[in-house]
Amino acid sequence: MGHRTPLFAEHERLGARIVPFGGWDMPLHYGSQIEEHLAVRARAGMFDISHMRALDITGAGARDFLRRLLANDVARLREPGKALYSCMLNARGGVLDDLIVYFRGPERYRLVVNAGTADLDLAWIQTQAQGWEVAIQPRTDLAMIAVQGPEARRLATPHLPLALQGPALALAPFFGVGDPDQDWFVARTGYTGEDGFEIMLRADWAAGLWQALVADGVVPSGLGARDTLRLEAGMNLYGQDMDGDTSPLEAGLDWTLAWEPAERDFIGRAALEARRTAGGLSRFVGLLLTGRGVLRAHQRVLVGGHEAGITTSGGYAPSLQRSIALARLAPGIALDSGDRCEVDIRGKPTAARLVKPPFVRQGTIRIDLD
Repeated sequence: MGHRTPLFAEHERLGARIVPFGGWDMPLHYGSQIEEHLAVRARAGMFDISHMRALDITGAGARDFLRRLLANDVARLREPGKALYSCMLNARGGVLDDLIVYFRGPERYRLVVNAGTADLDLAWIQTQAQGWEVAIQPRTDLAMIAVQGPEARRLATPHLPLALQGPALALAPFFGVGDPDQDWFVARTGYTGEDGFEIMLRADWAAGLWQALVADGVVPSGLGARDTLRLEAGMNLYGQDMDGDTSPLEAGLDWTLAWEPAERDFIGRAALEARRTAGGLSRFVGLLLTGRGVLRAHQRVLVGGHEAGITTSGGYAPSLQRSIALARLAPGIALDSGDRCEVDIRGKPTAARLVKPPFVRQGTIRIDLD
């Protein structure tokens, strides 16, 4: 038996199919993964993301420590509540994890890291923090619910504490706001390509919020829909699209690297600079299957019958009713968006076309399906 979130009884009560995920027992779906996916695109769905880990980093050295720890630069966070997406790298420039960091005020930050890497992340951060004037507090007392979709904020706001309703509704994208007691934190972030909130609250209050949202028609949605939504949105999945042996330069995440100021010596910088100077980097692309079949991770991409790359994640896209994938092309493969290639599906070369992710964002198809 894996770890269970404070919402596990709610998942059982709703008849979810429970599967192991990153050491947790989590809902895969509540009956139909596709219906849950389409509900998020059309109106509002919600996900239990309590298996992810919130870490509060505080202290006089917090800002400078995070500028060393993360490849993106928290010095860009000047307004309280502002969020930043970043990779956390090892010394070789590989991705240990991707995360969101929130600036909660002077000397106060909150990181949210992936479930499967949480324990390793915490150990790494504690090791790197030695000698810095910081305190690291894992917030295992909090649950997290992501409410996503075009109607998500309207439906969720009435269930927030009265004092947070106005500030939450006024949030700009990638901002968050919390209460003074740190019992609630509401952020306009997500992992589906739709608008919405990610809500952190005391674990013993989570079931009440979940039940209230169900009563208002927000559709409980599982890991299956979360994965197809993020794939359509062109967002990386840690462990598939990137890992400790993959650099952000080859995972389509070069935009998260803050190279300036040049003197900021973040962990992994020297290795990344050497790789960038040497050239010969793999390229991260999107694929649309034009033949019959379903794209999955670890399938060979073929050009002229020769291996040209590998899919890193893939699947059926309910919003497109087509099969799509993210893939990494070998250095020197001169394919552009719109160019044809093939993917080896169970030994059969199957026609596909290069496209530029995202595939879908905020309910709009962003690629040419013809």
